[in-house]
Amino acid sequence: MKIVFLDADSLGSDIGYSEFEQLGEVIRYPLTSPQEVPARIADADVIVVNKVPVNESTIGSARRLKLVCVSATGTNNLDKEYLDRRGIAWRNAAGYSTESVAQHTFAMLFYLMEGLRYYDDYVRDGGYADSPLFTHFGVPFHELGSVTWGILGLGAIGRRVADIAKAFGARVIYYSASGAPAQEGYQQVDFDTLLAESDILSIHAPLNEYTENIMDAGAFRKMKPEAILLNLGRGPIVNEADLADALNSGEIKAAGLDVLSVEPMAKNSPLFGVQDKSRLLITPHTAWAAVEARERLMKITAENIREYFEQK
Repeated sequence: MKIVFLDADSLGSDIGYSEFEQLGEVIRYPLTSPQEVPARIADADVIVVNKVPVNESTIGSARRLKLVCVSATGTNNLDKEYLDRRGIAWRNAAGYSTESVAQHTFAMLFYLMEGLRYYDDYVRDGGYADSPLFTHFGVPFHELGSVTWGILGLGAIGRRVADIAKAFGARVIYYSASGAPAQEGYQQVDFDTLLAESDILSIHAPLNEYTENIMDAGAFRKMKPEAILLNLGRGPIVNEADLADALNSGEIKAAGLDVLSVEPMAKNSPLFGVQDKSRLLITPHTAWAAVEARERLMKITAENIREYFEQK
């Protein structure tokens, strides 16, 4: 069996491939453009991709190909109708990043809510060393037990964030954009209530017809001026131009984004126009990528390959 990784750099250089090497020959390419795919998978039995498009133009000439594994949960890069016509199976990976994304959600929140950039700069720039007082109140902050935490998208990650927020004493509410029935143990509200009552609003939803651009100028106008928005779902859920305007006008207090509408970040992104940089934190789609999460991802992907061929 020949297993070809087409964008191995998306998994990091600190992750091992021994489980795959036990299954067959492993070929790794750091990155692969759509034009490079046909030559690289000509004799592959299995390909492992993250963002590489899989369609007739990229895999049409791969006659030995039996299985496509996506090293992610989302499968928007797969032309599933074409795969079905060819009789090529596909598998994705789910559940591997729940703990990592939940942890990153709170890391982003505390950075913004407690003004950690400000306090770090205050100390580094010598302000604390020059102070006559043992403490400093430059950026007031609140306890989580005093706030309402709203969640958009109550899947596995959303529930984990909700449970941690509850442990801090926060009141937690959520909105289901798809109209799914209420989940026991969690308070479901309508969208306007979510916007109006949330001191913190974190997004953990998939991108679909219900969520695309749902956080736009109209939504920001309904939020509290002291609200913090966190997007750890998908970039296009938030209208970035409208978000920049909302931050600049003070319609909301701050935003933390781990996902963007264009990744890597576009050089002309409207987010570069946010005037007060302390109000915006962007991380480069790293929430999912704790070492343990990536190790789980590799195990799930290897098991997907093993199970497929054992069933043949």
